[in-house]
Amino acid sequence: MITGELKNKIDGLWDVFAAGGLVNPLEVIEQITYLMFIKDLDDVDKRKEKESAMLGLPYKSIFAGEVKIGDRTIEGTQLKWSVFHDFSAGRMYAIMQEWVFPFIKNLHSDKNSTYSKYMDDAIFKFPTPLLLSKVVDSLDEIYEIMNSTLVLDVRGDVYEYLLNKIASAGRNGQFRTPRHIIRMMVEMVEPKADDVICDPACGTSGFLVSAAEYLKETKKEEIFFDKDKKEHYMNSMFNGFDMDRTMLRIGAMNMMTHGIDNPFIEYRDSLSDQNADHDKYSLILANPPFKGSLDADAVSGDLLKVCKTKKTELLFLALFLRMLKVGGRCACIVPDGVLFGSSKAHKDIRKQVVEENRLEAVISMPSGVFKPYAGVSTAILIFTKTGHGGTDNVWFYDMTADGYSLDDKRTPVSENDIPDIIERFKNLDKEIDRERTDKSFMVPKQDIADNDYDLSINKYKEVVYEKIEYPPTSEIMADIREIEMEIGKEMDELEKLLNI
Repeated sequence: MITGELKNKIDGLWDVFAAGGLVNPLEVIEQITYLMFIKDLDDVDKRKEKESAMLGLPYKSIFAGEVKIGDRTIEGTQLKWSVFHDFSAGRMYAIMQEWVFPFIKNLHSDKNSTYSKYMDDAIFKFPTPLLLSKVVDSLDEIYEIMNSTLVLDVRGDVYEYLLNKIASAGRNGQFRTPRHIIRMMVEMVEPKADDVICDPACGTSGFLVSAAEYLKETKKEEIFFDKDKKEHYMNSMFNGFDMDRTMLRIGAMNMMTHGIDNPFIEYRDSLSDQNADHDKYSLILANPPFKGSLDADAVSGDLLKVCKTKKTELLFLALFLRMLKVGGRCACIVPDGVLFGSSKAHKDIRKQVVEENRLEAVISMPSGVFKPYAGVSTAILIFTKTGHGGTDNVWFYDMTADGYSLDDKRTPVSENDIPDIIERFKNLDKEIDRERTDKSFMVPKQDIADNDYDLSINKYKEVVYEKIEYPPTSEIMADIREIEMEIGKEMDELEKLLNI
């Protein structure tokens, strides 16, 4: 969550754009994203150069030597943020417009990469050199604060805060899943080096980036010291679909700056016949839109056979089951209504998850998790596609704190259930004997079946009410009379003092 000085700097950056005549939120975010990408290219290049020098490995900078742009050939170092950001406004603007922007648009143009696919229609929209100069200065200050913070992915939080500026976000269901919630889900499913991972509603690729970072931290030697596994990691492990080209462009740049050369990120309506994926992925991580606009006629027929509804959250659950290969795992966020809805579609999809596959966990999250964007109560479902059942006991956890206040401010607090959730989920054998009065407990499949496959934790959690003894009414009334008499005496004393 962005707070304090960093929040003020970003708000100030937004004001700079408004004063400069660029007011469309989506255009502003795009232009900021391009500049962040340009700066990240320089930073990543420097880091790789240092790492290679330390390891004694050869490294060729993308800025090394001469670079051909159109019919001109220039010195590559002039394209580096660390070089041109000190130039005068006019010279910086000319370099950005004529050299740097064409350079980033043509990166990977020699192959059919995700990045090149979505940069084709990117447009440099800064109207004046002065605006560009002010924005570059502001971004330098923002990066200085980001680099000094201890937050692991403050860059992702900056994106989250920027996306909040889009007025249409609430209508389209596009709000970024908090980074710490994504990380919790990733740690629970523990991605493997040979996984094929997908987010069918990827937005800015937050889940894919987090999975990539987790693998880099935990499977570094296994992946990067094996040619085939590294090739898989760079080119075929990560898959994402979305219907917003701006989000896809941001997502592609986000993945590239996190070291993924060529993820498969595609413009696709995941719920339509455009998406023909069956039994393809070993891991799905997603927070699909809950109330996005839906063209019922475009919904894939085989999804409607499983779940005849217009509710996107139910259709996406059916989709996850279809897209996963047998043995594939899914961790997804759903609104609470999915857990207890009484319609036939609600019951059918819950029954399919419980009876025909293996439902492992239901983590109930407090409604403040998605504030200030939305106040909806949500839960995380974790299940494995088996096609033939396997659910014996389902683990429920009642999350009441996630490390941040549950109001619109979302300031850090000491209460945080996330470490406990991860630890307990990885040791489910120890959860069997826990009471239903505890924060977490197991529920046998038969209990769930007997309750119409209701998955809301309140259906099974037992609440112990503490008996409180109150004094008799006569005693309370006597106390009130005594207080009234005391007030009367005090009033008499006050009147004497005031000579009334």
